[in-house]
Amino acid sequence: MIKRRDFIKLLSGAGVGMTAAGWSGIALADKRRTSSTTPLVPTNIGIKGKVVVIGGGMGGATVAKYLRMWGGTGMDVTLVEREAVYTSNIMSNLVLNGQRTIQSLQYGYGNLANKYGVKMVQGNVLAIDPVGRKVTLASGATLTYDRLVLAPGIDFDTVPGLETPEAQAKVPHAWKAGGQTTALRNMITAMPNNGVFVMTIPAAPYRCPPGPYERACVVADWLRRNKTGTRVIVLDANPKIMAEPNAFLEGFALHGIQYYPNAVIDHVDANAMALYTSLQSQPIYANVINVIPPHRAGALITDNGLADVNGRWASVNVLTYEANHAAGIHVIGDASATTQPKAGHIANQEAKVCADAMVRAFAGKNPDPSPVTNSSCYSPITADTASWLTAVFGFDAATGTMKVGGGAAAEAASRSKDNYEEMVKWFNTLMSDSFA
Repeated sequence: MIKRRDFIKLLSGAGVGMTAAGWSGIALADKRRTSSTTPLVPTNIGIKGKVVVIGGGMGGATVAKYLRMWGGTGMDVTLVEREAVYTSNIMSNLVLNGQRTIQSLQYGYGNLANKYGVKMVQGNVLAIDPVGRKVTLASGATLTYDRLVLAPGIDFDTVPGLETPEAQAKVPHAWKAGGQTTALRNMITAMPNNGVFVMTIPAAPYRCPPGPYERACVVADWLRRNKTGTRVIVLDANPKIMAEPNAFLEGFALHGIQYYPNAVIDHVDANAMALYTSLQSQPIYANVINVIPPHRAGALITDNGLADVNGRWASVNVLTYEANHAAGIHVIGDASATTQPKAGHIANQEAKVCADAMVRAFAGKNPDPSPVTNSSCYSPITADTASWLTAVFGFDAATGTMKVGGGAAAEAASRSKDNYEEMVKWFNTLMSDSFA
């Protein structure tokens, strides 16, 4: 079992771009070391290229930043994002117990523009022309590119009974941090004593494997301390807890959470606040229902014919994150189909591998043949204790996939207050690496 102190050191290494530290044949390597006398974006390194990045989340922001840091001023990078700020999904479960606000999870794009010279365009993408290598925006403007990066995150299947905005407002998913997160918080605080909170977990893969179980613990912990006689029921479409089983089994027991695996949602009656599943012939009634729908890649992937894995995800070459069926188009983060989890930390890591590969390509070099990524996260179990999970992935040439070193992820031996304090440091470091 990895020690917590070693885990924190591993996070610190991952946060500064360990996946791209090993260049041996390009003079850029020395320019990647930042100091008080080294500019954030190096000049005169002989590399030129034009990259358009669509999506300003953890993957998109990181790849745009590191393309400039590693590619220099000759790297023309434009980031297209519809929102003015990014709202972190990481830590958003703490909005539900009042420990964070949505505003505390928001990050602007000023640093990317002002410190790194990334060109920012706020708007929606209307069309992608992979032959002409151009992007058309809803405004009518067009952007040409040498290489395109798509980081659209996730979309959701429609759950029967939740087709309308009115029904979705009554039964929110809150799995994209924002207005629904605050709405769910308000529903929880308005619950009566002896009330029932029900949440559902979709079949994997979904964003942040520990996240739903973490949410159940955070909500149950708050209800246990603020509302008497409440119940928390978790209906999981998966056959077992998908991450940190030791921590969450302990947490579920601590909070008295009722957990049911293999529970597939049939439909929801939002007016009656009733939920029908494959396990029960009768509906489950609740004061608050939180349905997390099945996931798929963002619409950019499906609309442009890139969802070649189960019609949901884009397959990629993990040495470069170039789509297997679209030359010059790279897909990073939750929308890609890899053996790595869909999570903000791994999106940050994939972005660095992708940026490294693109800079090498513009320099006429091959990609790193043995990239390494680190997937890490902390999970609050109570208002002041947390657990953690980490895995280091290395490229396996035989399968063309990223494989976990040692064969399995490492999990904290137990939840603790120290872990909770380190969670805040990890989060701040990660967000700074992507947006500062």
